[in-house]
Amino acid sequence: MAGQVRCLVTGATGYIGARLVPRLLDDGHRVRALARNPDKLADVPWHEQAEVVRGDLANLDSLIEAFDGMDVIYYLVHSMGSSRNFAAEEYRSVNNVVTAARRTGVRRVVYLGGLHPDNRKLSPHLESRKAVGEALINSGIETVVLQAGVVVGSGSASFEMIRHLTNRLPVMTTPKWVHNRIQPIAVSDVLYYLAAAATATVPSSRTWDIGGPDVLEYGDMMQVYAEVAGLRRRYLIVLPFLTPTIASLWIGAVTPIPPGLARPLIESLECDAVMRNADIDDIIKPPAAGLTSYRDAVTLALHRARSLPTTWESLRRAPADLLPSDPDWAG
Repeated sequence: MAGQVRCLVTGATGYIGARLVPRLLDDGHRVRALARNPDKLADVPWHEQAEVVRGDLANLDSLIEAFDGMDVIYYLVHSMGSSRNFAAEEYRSVNNVVTAARRTGVRRVVYLGGLHPDNRKLSPHLESRKAVGEALINSGIETVVLQAGVVVGSGSASFEMIRHLTNRLPVMTTPKWVHNRIQPIAVSDVLYYLAAAATATVPSSRTWDIGGPDVLEYGDMMQVYAEVAGLRRRYLIVLPFLTPTIASLWIGAVTPIPPGLARPLIESLECDAVMRNADIDDIIKPPAAGLTSYRDAVTLALHRARSLPTTWESLRRAPADLLPSDPDWAG
């Protein structure tokens, strides 16, 4: 698959989707942006360059209409706690995507999943992301599943959680997962891999892990942020009995991130999030300038966070059904 490709991006109003559309356009592809509410895309800079259509992963007919004539479908939607029965919702959504893709002759699906260890019980949200990836791989449609952990960029849920916690709490009690190993990746590198996946030659449908050059404990990520932000070293007191529920309520109290969004992020930190396979270079060569270090990614994200208005305070007051359904963080 080479040259200009007809791409459809689901979750085009989300953190990753909204940034992927212009990247694909810059690469010369034709892009169709799918959104449940296209009005949310009325003012984006790329509105006139891309085709914006209405569609819902829960509505098969809308997907068949939207997928018609497309070569590649980007699956970037995840319930992230916005539904009480999110596993069943995810199951219906992926089945609808597969059915619509088969009926319309889609050649490839690209899915952004989450880094996770083998042979360990996963959080419900990580398990659902894994199940979606497996359903796509087993669909008979060529599928590229890219698995990432913490995505570092201004406005990403994972970065904002680190930023607000570190800014506000020079001394904090933390769950034991603060010592878990994380392999963060800059949002620019995630977009690089996603865009390249439109045309990459792949041997088969499978998963490829993607991550930045650094592996750190989650606590170290907070300390690096503090250094870049010019803050004093933070003191972390580990309390093993802090459950995800308690931790999400605590984060909801001291940061603008709603507990409904904080909980799945926290649950996914209960295990290491590092690359298990390192052969992504076999199908997609690294960026010419190299992958972005965690420190450099934080520096850039912090610069942009200081220059752009934040919407997180408004999210604190949002009802559960209005929380992001297509998060930046895969893991």
